[in-house]
Amino acid sequence: MNHKIIPISRQCELLGLPRSSFYYKCLSVSDLNVRLMELIDRQYTEMPFYGVPRMTAWLKRQGYTVNGKRIARLMRRMGLQGITPKKRLSRPNKEHTVYPYLLKNVNISKPNQVFCADITYIPMRKGFIYLTSVMDWYSRYVLSWKVSITLDAAFCVEALEDALAIGIPEIFNTDQGSQFTSTGFTDILKDHHIAISMDGKGRVFDNIFIERLWRTVKHEEVYLKDYANVWEAIRGLKDFFRRYNEERLHSALGNRTPCEVYYGAAKAPKPTPLTEEGVHLKYAS
Repeated sequence: MNHKIIPISRQCELLGLPRSSFYYKCLSVSDLNVRLMELIDRQYTEMPFYGVPRMTAWLKRQGYTVNGKRIARLMRRMGLQGITPKKRLSRPNKEHTVYPYLLKNVNISKPNQVFCADITYIPMRKGFIYLTSVMDWYSRYVLSWKVSITLDAAFCVEALEDALAIGIPEIFNTDQGSQFTSTGFTDILKDHHIAISMDGKGRVFDNIFIERLWRTVKHEEVYLKDYANVWEAIRGLKDFFRRYNEERLHSALGNRTPCEVYYGAAKAPKPTPLTEEGVHLKYAS
């Protein structure tokens, strides 16, 4: 990220990256733990119903002599909970209000009808970060995304604000995690008169489209790369989301791109031009 002309503060501003994240040094994690967490993430993406016992047994079959306590500790650190079929990166807060699921039998027929959001784990060479995205359910268009080194609510609120600057949905759906039930998040939705919908506990299919997005992110970007640091992860994700929105054809969308469906083919904006360093600033997060 060193540049002879552009100072670090300006580079962080262009990327939307807090300077604290730029200077962040990953916590010390043993090489074995890093490898185990990578394997757990890959297997969880394929088998989200694997809890600690099954994950431990699967790792042993891969040749790793591990015990359940270690795997439980690593899964907690990753924010994964295998008790239910749903990946619970965002865990409930009993003091927060939980809202009912509003999308059962609802016909999603247009953009800006339903937005959804979720959080996933992104492995790096040393350590990991968390990724949150806001997606338009009808078009699969990713309106905004943010990364964070912690699971606090702030980066989810920032992603929400960025998404609402593009469009205002009738309904906003999330899981019951504390980031999304926090007053900082729900008050913004209420201020915009948006109906709040939350997945039923343990119901993996209630937010299915963003779950599919995570699978695509992992298989088409993250698992093909070996991010050395937060900067490399952000740069890779920037390019992925540009391609996903503007170039990747979806059979479910009639072989159109999410951008074409969200804006309408005639109104779809042109692909974002590259800067000298190849960063797509339109999707800076």
